Amino acid sequence: MRTPLVIATAGLCLGLAITMPLRAASDAASAPATTAIIQTVPGMAPVPDPKNLYSETAAGKFSPAVAGALPRIYVPNHMAHTVSVIDPATLKVTHTFKVGLYPQHVVPSWDLKTLYVANNAENSDKGSLTVVDPLTSQPGKTIPVDDPYNMYWSPDGKYAIVVAEAHKRLDFRDAATKQVAFSIQTPDCAGINHADFSIDGRFALFTCEFNGAITKIDLVNRKVLGTIQLSQYFNRPEALAKLQPGLKTPKFVPDPAQIGGQICVTPGMPQDVRASPDGKTFYVADMMADGVHVVDGESFKQTGFVKTGVGAHGLYPSRDGKLLYVANRGSNYVHGKPLGKGSVSVIDFATGRVIKTWPIPGGGSPDMGGVSADGKHLWLSGRYDDVVYRIDTGSGAVDFIKVGKQPHGLAVWPQPGRYNLGHTGNLR
Repeated sequence: MRTPLVIATAGLCLGLAITMPLRAASDAASAPATTAIIQTVPGMAPVPDPKNLYSETAAGKFSPAVAGALPRIYVPNHMAHTVSVIDPATLKVTHTFKVGLYPQHVVPSWDLKTLYVANNAENSDKGSLTVVDPLTSQPGKTIPVDDPYNMYWSPDGKYAIVVAEAHKRLDFRDAATKQVAFSIQTPDCAGINHADFSIDGRFALFTCEFNGAITKIDLVNRKVLGTIQLSQYFNRPEALAKLQPGLKTPKFVPDPAQIGGQICVTPGMPQDVRASPDGKTFYVADMMADGVHVVDGESFKQTGFVKTGVGAHGLYPSRDGKLLYVANRGSNYVHGKPLGKGSVSVIDFATGRVIKTWPIPGGGSPDMGGVSADGKHLWLSGRYDDVVYRIDTGSGAVDFIKVGKQPHGLAVWPQPGRYNLGHTGNLR
């Protein structure tokens, strides 16, 4: 039995509420317990709990690899070409250092021993990675790397996966030397940027920001398995027919299914991706659709859509793996304005429902970040407001810390977990 769920939240580019099929609580209770063992790809660590791939990232489960790491928040200031370092105990910036051109994200290494600042040097060939020592919070050498908008790691830790956004390409580089071993072209994925991985490491899903799509990469056979369009109207053919490819700003037309209603005909702008605890579904934030798409990983089909808030962008699971925090950036525009309708929505993984939403007091632009090691706070950059937000995950109360111009993919470090799959901390 499956029950329909209709979820609606106000936003700039919203139409009718979308029906999302979910398993009823009674069905979940009667489902037989599973003892299945996940067969991971060679070299990948085992999955202790098939029902919760986040089981090893619970509070207190630190790897010996992070022993001695200073508790710090690393904030790449995109337009200042710097990184601000915050002491979470004092909420003060301890120091700021220069990095390469246009830093985008701070990425912990697969083995958790090093941090890398991904400087993609927009519209030039001067991209680089700045090495940071988490034991001292100081920068080290700079490694020339072509267009590192973002960076992930193969599940076995052998390769750094540099997301060369401008080239529609994934460069698999030797994790130690950073030399290119092989590349996978993604011609149908314009603006390839964020990703998450299957529970067994066989495939990954990467979002395509500039053409409203998501692409599936076979990591074993090193090829693209397919690319599909995502839409808040995924189950409404009459609305899908009215979408206008190429639009970059919100545009509305009358809704054919509702007198006086409107639909947004601008294609989506998929951003961050995060797997459900059981690894079966993937949640995909969409900055234009103001919500989160739900995609079945194996069939690679969209199965739902959850409306959250304006400019849905970053996705972060709670330490117990029960909740998903959605950072709503407050704008549908790549270059937004300060003090927007920024907020954080909280989705219950078990039901797929938004159970609460915390607005940023006075307005703001929560973007990307991570959850504190103890799970008590969510740290997010304020992209258009030159601040960092520390959000209490119990009450939603917000603290503000001033940083540099256009902070982006900040990293909270150290975090619990055995290894990192990439981005600002996708640990398992």
